[in-house]
Amino acid sequence: MALPKLATATYELTLPSTGKKIGYRPFLVKEEKILLTAQGTGEDADMLRAVEQIIENCTFGELKVGELPFFDIEYVFIKLRSKSIGEVATVKLLCPDDNKTRVDVDINLDDVECVRDVSHTSDIKLTDEIGMTLEYPRISSIAEMTKVSDSEAGFSIVKKCITQIYDKENVYAKSDMDSKELDEFVDSLSHKQFEKVQEFFDTMPKVKHAVKVKNPNTGVESEVVIEGMQNFF
Repeated sequence: MALPKLATATYELTLPSTGKKIGYRPFLVKEEKILLTAQGTGEDADMLRAVEQIIENCTFGELKVGELPFFDIEYVFIKLRSKSIGEVATVKLLCPDDNKTRVDVDINLDDVECVRDVSHTSDIKLTDEIGMTLEYPRISSIAEMTKVSDSEAGFSIVKKCITQIYDKENVYAKSDMDSKELDEFVDSLSHKQFEKVQEFFDTMPKVKHAVKVKNPNTGVESEVVIEGMQNFF
């Protein structure tokens, strides 16, 4: 005799990058096992693979995580966590007035949103005639960053996100560039030009949430902005 099947609730969310509505279910014990196994290794790359697998499972295969901007992934996983474990997460935050006291703060994950900067653009003008177009980091780019030193990570992510370089007469697709050419181009950027590129990453959509934190030792109340999936748990 077959055992009864447990019903699982389904929900809907809107992808920040496209506005497309996606159906999803909470993660189950089988997904929690994936997450716990990854957490046990302590490796960022293992956690990213676990998040990718869990999202694909819980969105019924509708999302191809490798093709999503990373801020989409963070947003979807936070919403999954909210419906799976509970909408309130308790995190320890550093009080900015003394930079040493940490306090527990409850965050309602349903209130966490992906915030856009109105000044953001993917078209980076390096000179009057030369520029580049960037795409948002994918999970593969973030995983690649875990394999290099902190000093190399910024340059690595820039090269991963370049889709084309153009001048007054031509557009050069990334698929037509070899790795050495791309390295030489990025290495030739001036400090001011690289700052323009960095602005793309600084202003791109981010999953973040502002909360009030009161230091029990000083009585000072401050606002702290939490960014990034890992900082909400």
